[in-house]
Parts: sequence; C-alpha cells; structure tokens
Amino acid sequence: MPNKSTSSEPTAGAKQLAAEAPPRKLYTIVKYGDPVLERSTPVNQKFDSELEQLAEDMFATMYAAQGVGLAAPQIGKGLRLAVVDVSSGKNPEAKIVLVNPEIIHAEGEVREEEGCLSIPGFRGYVVRPQFVTVRAQNLKGETFEIRGENLLARAFCHEIDHLNGILFLQHLSMLKRDLIKRKIRKLRKEGEW
Repeated sequence: MPNKSTSSEPTAGAKQLAAEAPPRKLYTIVKYGDPVLERSTPVNQKFDSELEQLAEDMFATMYAAQGVGLAAPQIGKGLRLAVVDVSSGKNPEAKIVLVNPEIIHAEGEVREEEGCLSIPGFRGYVVRPQFVTVRAQNLKGETFEIRGENLLARAFCHEIDHLNGILFLQHLSMLKRDLIKRKIRKLRKEGEW
C-alpha cells in the first residue's frame, strides 16, 4: 500500500527501522569454473546469529543480481544453506531460508527455460518436477516441510542441486552443454568471465 504522506521524505518510523537494520553485505557471485560450485556441501550443525546475518546478506545479494534463489556455494561458502524468494523481494512473506534441505517428494514434470546467477547470460530448457515437498531447517534449527509448485518447485530443485554440487548445465543435452562450455572458454580467453 502506498504511503499517504505527500512528502517524499521517509517517515520517522521508516528512518528508525533503517537505522536499526544492520548494513547488508553484497557478495560477489562465484561463476562457473570455480570448484566450490561442483562440491557437495556438508550438513550444517551451527545455528547462530552469524548464520542469520549470512542469510540476510544472501537475500540482499540475490535481489541485487535479480535472482529468485541463491545457494551458499554461489558466494563461495561451503554451507548447506539456500535462500529463495520467487516474488523478487516484492513480498517479505515470500522469503524462504532453507538450511540442510532435501526433497522428500516430487511429482509431475515441467520443461521450462532456466538460468543461473553463476552462469550469467546462458539459459536452457530443464525438466523439473511440477510439485516438490522439501524438508529443511530454519535459522533456529527447527525442522519444517514446505511444498512448492511450478517456479517455486523449480527454485527449490535448482538451489538444492547447488548444495549437491550440481549445476543446471548437467540437466541440458550434451550438445547444448558443450556449446555453452565452449562459449564460456572463449569468454575466459577474452578476459570477460
């Protein structure tokens, strides 16, 4: 709902909230070719304020990159942590933090175009389940289950793949995968990757 005040100045309440919110760190997103992206992450045992801070920084990084999901390996961290928000920051209630997630049920099949923040500029059609149920822990270590459909299901699968060292390229045909890898090698040689 829009602010009804006619002034473009932030309200006193908004200023106070901004002052209370800790500054967010924006991480550099690791690109394809970095070994951290192809390693499986260990189960996270530590639930503390540092993990909470990292999750919020990951949301900020994801929004800045215009993504709907981000896994810790994508910022160079070998943690079993992912954040997802298919509303792209428009709905604060859509923010989902997944610690130690696993897909416990999948059904249906949808072939859609997919991209990855770690492989910028490249997209491909990937078959994913239409519905998935994920079991994960929240930032307090409490276990929960969440069901995703369509884009949310796709985002869950994509980010959990990252935590298992799998990139969306591995879901593409050999021909399409090789084409993308050749283009990336060329970009590397030109110093643009």
